Amino acid sequence: MWKYYALLSAFFAALTAILAKVGVKGISGNVATAIRTIVVLIMAWGIVAMSGQLKDVKELSKTNVMFLIFSGLATGLSWIFYFKALETGDVSKVAPIDKLSVVLVMIFSFFFLKETMDMKTIIGGALIAVGAITLVI
Repeated sequence: MWKYYALLSAFFAALTAILAKVGVKGISGNVATAIRTIVVLIMAWGIVAMSGQLKDVKELSKTNVMFLIFSGLATGLSWIFYFKALETGDVSKVAPIDKLSVVLVMIFSFFFLKETMDMKTIIGGALIAVGAITLVI
């Protein structure tokens, strides 16, 4: 099932890039990020409330909260720099370079989470990196 969720994530990420490029036209990337953040905030808490998971909030540990806050800060910085790149760059170049995050996740998960990395993963990551670097050159 996770593969379907991952494909849906990729689809909506692609749609996000196109919609964001149109939405950022003529405004600051920071304003665009703030508007997008409000929408995500409302949507996320709406899903939690409608699915009956508000009670789960009290089960959060200090570690959960700390790492989710750090993750939120990283997300915010990612979005800010993404919108800054979209302000002046072509979305067809910005989005693939942004996806170098996939390669970084592979590397970080190997070193920090001790996940295994097989040859298929290494080759796939290398191809993504080569593709992104090709777009920059």
